[in-house]
Amino acid sequence: MKIVRSRYLPLRGFDAINLCGVLFVHQGVYLSGELINHERIHTAQMRELCFVMFYVLYLVEWLVRLPRRGNAYRSISFEREAYDNQRNANYLSQRRHFAWRHYLGSKHPNRNNKKRKI
Repeated sequence: MKIVRSRYLPLRGFDAINLCGVLFVHQGVYLSGELINHERIHTAQMRELCFVMFYVLYLVEWLVRLPRRGNAYRSISFEREAYDNQRNANYLSQRRHFAWRHYLGSKHPNRNNKKRKI
């Protein structure tokens, strides 16, 4: 993965953005092993979906989750897979193709699985 230090990308509030396998990082951001692994997981997802479909599905899922409660970005299946496995340095060698699909219908990891009483 190529890494490019930039003043303009990513947008404010984000440390890095992976665009077609090229990682854009703000100039002062420390590139931890977890951050690099997180972005490598995204690169694997992009390759599976021939890059264009990754971005289409990412945007559609974000738009669907936007009006719901919680953080739409953190609820996206691609992000959930990457966050859940960014600490596992061996994840990509063990990862099944299209593993992000597992996160589509499951509950958000930060939410309590118990039903709320009204």
